[in-house]
Amino acid sequence: MDYKAFFAEVADWIMQANTMAINHGMDSEAFWKWVMDSTAAICEKHKNNKLVLDQMIMLFHWLEDFYAESVRGKRT
Repeated sequence: MDYKAFFAEVADWIMQANTMAINHGMDSEAFWKWVMDSTAAICEKHKNNKLVLDQMIMLFHWLEDFYAESVRGKRT
């Protein structure tokens, strides 16, 4: 596996996630569908390599946590 290429792909994915969040909002179905579809595509592209799976799961949780924090912040 080309780790350098994979982590460059991860960096690109994070930038795309930021763009999707700006364009659709993190509270939109379109955003979370994109997250799930793009995450699955990256995992499948790399034949569900354990490092890839763990990295993409971590990024999903990172987005979930960020979203949860933003929702809590709006309530206060």
